Amino acid sequence: MKPERSTYRLVLATLGIFTLAAGDFWRYLLSWYGWGAIVLILLVLAVIELVRSRADVRRLPLILLATLALMTLSIAWSAYPAESAFGVVGTLVTTTFALFLATCVSLPQLVDALAGATRAALALSLLFELVVAFWIRRPVLPFWVDYSDLEAIPRAFYWSRDVLLEGGRIQGIVGNANILAMIALLAAIAGVARFVGRRGTLAGFLAWSVVAVVVLALTRSTTVLLAAGVVAIVVTIAWIARRGTGRWRVGALATLLVLAGVGPLVAVVFREPLLALVGRSADLTHRLDIWATVTTLAAERPIGGWGWIGYWAPWVEPFDDLVVINGVTYLQAHNAWLDVFLQLGAVGLVVVALLVLTTSARAWSFALDGPRDGALVLVALLTAVLVQSLAESRLLIEIGWAILVIVSIRTATNRWARQ
Repeated sequence: MKPERSTYRLVLATLGIFTLAAGDFWRYLLSWYGWGAIVLILLVLAVIELVRSRADVRRLPLILLATLALMTLSIAWSAYPAESAFGVVGTLVTTTFALFLATCVSLPQLVDALAGATRAALALSLLFELVVAFWIRRPVLPFWVDYSDLEAIPRAFYWSRDVLLEGGRIQGIVGNANILAMIALLAAIAGVARFVGRRGTLAGFLAWSVVAVVVLALTRSTTVLLAAGVVAIVVTIAWIARRGTGRWRVGALATLLVLAGVGPLVAVVFREPLLALVGRSADLTHRLDIWATVTTLAAERPIGGWGWIGYWAPWVEPFDDLVVINGVTYLQAHNAWLDVFLQLGAVGLVVVALLVLTTSARAWSFALDGPRDGALVLVALLTAVLVQSLAESRLLIEIGWAILVIVSIRTATNRWARQ
């Protein structure tokens, strides 16, 4: 590949990952229409690069194709067919760009693009919160949204709550503390991968690591802090296993599986003291109520679900008033697996679970035997979004879905030679 083409693809990848990770920034700044225009431009450019590289979609993992097929077929029995069709288009657009990231850039370039995109989001977020705190000095609402018909605007609607100087949880340019925290975790993972691959300077690595840690501290996202801990454990075990063979690797895998089984059990049994330790409510910030409501609704159509939609559309039943807390209409189940059950039923749960399991198995194998430069980064990224999926539905949209698709494709045996 010519150097200028490689550089162009790196820039495109960086812009695309930024949009996937910080889509709310564009939506708050330029409206949904502005965001849609940016997405369309990125999609067209990605398709051009896929055509140039002669990407063969027929070689995609079959279970990934089966998942996409099921999402598309669900339009036929959907309770909201028009919204389902729109949701499927959104998922296919994300998948297409993820295909570009998985096949048209090298793994080191992918890591560089992830680092560049997430670092830009973190820097802009800190700058944004500083401007609000020292110059604007009041909460800021998203542009292009009219809240004049509300007697009182819920705090959740604000782009920035102006809480930096009060020690509150900052939301950054994405307007959400949990999303900003995940961006910080992804930035940390990419930063470590670049450092291990001997790309960049020690000073740069340390500086951006401090930025990521500061953002994590300012967002105080329990879910992401848990994800960070699990990522550290998984990567450490994989790093140890990579240096051994035979029984050593079997033992490492057995340890990982035991931890995966015991960890959730311990979390459930000791939920209240653990939540008190991190300053969270026993109801997991209303999640228990949300999960109960979603489970009840999903049970009404348990086989094929209500139809794929991805983002919950707030103007269509049953999402318009399904979960309303303190004047805020929630637009996700706050658990990706419950969301899959709601939208695609038991059939969807099986298919998506198979996609995740096969991808996880390949990611583990890749971590042990893949190329030295970046072998562990894919399992780290996958672990991060899978842990997040237990408390958020981001696995099914934008950067979460893109990471799942990227890891699924890049770890397929016939893709290893392209690293």
